[in-house]
Amino acid sequence: MRRLAAVAAVATLAPLTLAACGGDESPSEEAVDSLTVLDYYTDEPTTSQVRALLEKCGTSIGVAKIDRTAVPGPTLIQKVLQQASSKTLPDVLMLDNPDIQQIAATGALAPLDDYGITTDGYAAGPVSAATYEGKLYGLQPAANTIAIFYHKAVLAKAGVAPPTTWAELKAAAAKLTVGEQYGFAFNATADFEGAWQFLPPMWTNGGDETDLKSPQVAEALQLWKDLVDSGSASKSVVTWNQADVNDQFIAGKAAMMLNGPWQIPSLQTAKVDFGVVPFPVNTQGQTSTAPLGGEAWTIPQTGNDAKMRKAADLVKCMNTDENQVARAKDGGLVPTKLALADQFKTDVPAMGGFVDAVADARARTGKLGEKWPDTAKVIYSGLQLVLTGQAAPADAMAKAGA
Repeated sequence: MRRLAAVAAVATLAPLTLAACGGDESPSEEAVDSLTVLDYYTDEPTTSQVRALLEKCGTSIGVAKIDRTAVPGPTLIQKVLQQASSKTLPDVLMLDNPDIQQIAATGALAPLDDYGITTDGYAAGPVSAATYEGKLYGLQPAANTIAIFYHKAVLAKAGVAPPTTWAELKAAAAKLTVGEQYGFAFNATADFEGAWQFLPPMWTNGGDETDLKSPQVAEALQLWKDLVDSGSASKSVVTWNQADVNDQFIAGKAAMMLNGPWQIPSLQTAKVDFGVVPFPVNTQGQTSTAPLGGEAWTIPQTGNDAKMRKAADLVKCMNTDENQVARAKDGGLVPTKLALADQFKTDVPAMGGFVDAVADARARTGKLGEKWPDTAKVIYSGLQLVLTGQAAPADAMAKAGA
């Protein structure tokens, strides 16, 4: 899960967008032989995979050249601002799904509904994330979420079953903490990634981003604190990102970890025999709930009608059944069309533990819309206060919010 942090910069986008849309409009009959695309897929093999998929779609829709630019994730919004200011917004823009509503609120994006694009048969989470004031602004070919990975042999040798409750998680993590091996590893960094990883315990326990001072949120903070204080999880979780957590798991220094399916290719390369289970519930009757991740393709308001229509064709192509499955297989993701996801579970058994989780995954912007990033900052700040001993779980979110 990648998250863009330039929230303050986004607020300045609206006036720039108006300027970007004020240029000369191309005639509707103009032939379109090229499209510009901006995304943040900079790492191999993803960048090559996405480039090939874009070029394939370009050929399919009759566009000879796809002029693609990939920039590091944290710089994407700044790049968009620069392009808006110089009237050079891309024809197609990829956005992390929590950012769609923020950008749509500025008027920078065209509603996909205007181009006959629908979400029939899609999982609810991706649709919710990409919908702003009743209109759809992004279409997401594949999605991810997070769940618990475990070393099958390690748990079997210790006589430990994959946990289904918080009590079982704490007991299993304690028993599996031996020598240099921690029982459980997670990411609690002071950034959007840390907030993302806290959502399974918070949401599963009935905690809500609209009331961070609730007992349910405090109980979730207490779970993270108990795991660290007991030594079942490393104190370094406050600095480990998700890649670091995966490295610990591969090296055998963590028996279980909270992570996403994009790690599966590296686990398979390292020949790790792993299993995946949903995040445990605190009490019976609760439903394990995890956040929805992944990126969507959008159409910026460039003012060029002909190119915007072709951009819509490209977005449609990136979301065909064939291309959803291809992207999912390449990226360790799950197709967002429910029928495809069901078949994908059979075709790619290693992803089985994530398919159902994605179907029920919750969009981070589902309740707060474009206000989500500010709340995420409070979440990860409160988490840091608890794990570094600066606040008790019952008081941390109030202190972080202040």
